[in-house]
Amino acid sequence: MKLDIHPLTPERWPDLEAIFAARGCSVARSCWCMYYRHTGEPAPLPAGTTGAQANRAELKALVDAGRPVGLIGYRGDTPVGWVSLGPREDFAKLRRSPVMKPVDEQPVWSIICFVVPAEHRGQGVASALLKGAVVWAKTLGVSLLEAYPMDKPGRAADDSMWFGAKAMYDRAGFREVARRKPQRPIVRLKVVPTSA
Repeated sequence: MKLDIHPLTPERWPDLEAIFAARGCSVARSCWCMYYRHTGEPAPLPAGTTGAQANRAELKALVDAGRPVGLIGYRGDTPVGWVSLGPREDFAKLRRSPVMKPVDEQPVWSIICFVVPAEHRGQGVASALLKGAVVWAKTLGVSLLEAYPMDKPGRAADDSMWFGAKAMYDRAGFREVARRKPQRPIVRLKVVPTSA
C-alpha cells in the first residue's frame, strides 16, 4: 500500500485524534501512546481528570514542544494509521521491562506501537508506516531502529498486535537480536542516514 507519511505536528493533531476516535482504537484512546513513556507509580491526577485525558494532554504537550513522537499515514486526505517511535530514552518503561530492557548501550530509536482503525486493517497500513519510519529515521540521522514485535503462529488478538508482527519486521529487513520471552523478540535494523 502506498501512503503519504508525515510526522505528527501540532497542525496534524486533529488527524491523530481522528485515528484514535475510530472504531477499534479504544485502547489507544485511553493510552495515547504514553504507557511506555512512564514508569513507576503514576502521579495523582488533578480532580475531575481521567487517565486518558491526562495522557492526551501529555502527548499533545510533547507534540507542541516539537518532540518527535511518531508518524501518521494518509490515504489521500484520510488519516488511516499511526506509528509511535522515538529515542529509546524517551520510553522510561523499556528500561525496567524484563522483556524489552536494553540489549546493549548503543543509541537506538524504538518503535513502540501501531494504531490502525478497524476499517483500514489487513490492507498493509502498518507495513507502510514501518517503511515510512525507516525513511524518517534516515532523514533524522538515526543509525539504529529497534522494535518489540509479537511472534505467534496463527492469528493473534488485535489488542496484542500494537507492537506489530515479527513477520512484518522480517520483510522490512530487521534482524532478531534478543528473545527473553518465547513470543517476544527484539529486532533491529541498521539505518544508513541520508547524507546532508
